[in-house]
Amino acid sequence: MKGELTSGIYWVGAIDWNIRNFHGYSTHKGTTYNAYLVMGEKIALVDTVKAPFAGEMVEGINNIIAPESIDYLIINHVEMDHSGSLPLIRETLPRVKILCSPRAEEELKHHYGEEIPLSVVKTGDVLELGGKTLTFVEVPMVHWPDSMVTYVKEDKVLLPNDAFGQHMATSERFDDEVGWDIIRPELAKYYANIVMPYGAQVLKALEALKGIEIEVIGPSHGLIWRQYIPQVVATYEKWAKGETEKRCIIVYDTMWGSTEKMAGAIYRGLTEEGVPTKMYRLSNSDRSDIVKEMLEARGLLLGSPTLNNGLYPSVAEFSTYIKGLRPKGRIAAVFGSYGWGMGATKTLSGDLQAAGMEVVDDLQVKFVPLGEKIDKCEHLGRRVAQMIKAP
Repeated sequence: MKGELTSGIYWVGAIDWNIRNFHGYSTHKGTTYNAYLVMGEKIALVDTVKAPFAGEMVEGINNIIAPESIDYLIINHVEMDHSGSLPLIRETLPRVKILCSPRAEEELKHHYGEEIPLSVVKTGDVLELGGKTLTFVEVPMVHWPDSMVTYVKEDKVLLPNDAFGQHMATSERFDDEVGWDIIRPELAKYYANIVMPYGAQVLKALEALKGIEIEVIGPSHGLIWRQYIPQVVATYEKWAKGETEKRCIIVYDTMWGSTEKMAGAIYRGLTEEGVPTKMYRLSNSDRSDIVKEMLEARGLLLGSPTLNNGLYPSVAEFSTYIKGLRPKGRIAAVFGSYGWGMGATKTLSGDLQAAGMEVVDDLQVKFVPLGEKIDKCEHLGRRVAQMIKAP
């Protein structure tokens, strides 16, 4: 059966073909909301779907069993794209027992009311379904405090909610039906925009899962992993450690073209030193796509013209965004043009330092970069390139 992970474990999620924005993160390829039916002598539903798609989930369940046969609902994570169908489940299946982590108990009551009946499970707790054994592991801050994973021992199936997810709407359900080269960029974009601030917690979660045999990973979004598990786990570990590659991105916006001229000269310096570099003008680019590129780039140059003694609006938005993502360990420099008053690069330096980056230079040009000012921009590019290439 399509969507059968292993014998007795089924995907009963929903496909959202049309979503293009996920709390500020662009989803050009839509997404899926994955829920899973685990069938032993008793039956558990692991996670639900976003509320508007509850009917699609119920239809999927109906294709396998009568929904009233479900004994347990496991809430791995409270966020509404996963718990959103909980009110419908409670209404239609009043006898179902709801299990969640200790932190999720409080959060679910805030979302759905104090009267909701919940049973708390902790790391190492086991639920015997009869032929299927569910073990729970708390993974706080991957990526909410309440997050946990559910492991089905007999089938070596890990259901980790948001971990290892990607925003992709597809008619295929499994990684080998699509291919690593297609999925990896979406995995990277998801990690960069959602999980990146929690690298230390990801490493703890990966350590907690070591020693567990895993043959299938069913995340809460995107494709289910069954062929590329070693690759996805190794890639997550690399990103969580903040390991980068010897390349750079230049991100900027411009008012009258001066900051753009600076960006072009910096680019020449970088590429003449042999550092692969991509350049993005913010008013023409998607910030979450840029952040995906930043995930594995060792260098970041961020530029802004000064406007009213501060940042150009599009740069201010991007700077605030990455400050929250905290991409530590990058080599960074800031640049920009100004007229009668400075201010932009000072703010940029502060934002990048607050994000955990080393800011190695602050280059400012009054009005239009000409002659030796262009030379200084190229020199900055070469200097940063040398730092990027250093062992």
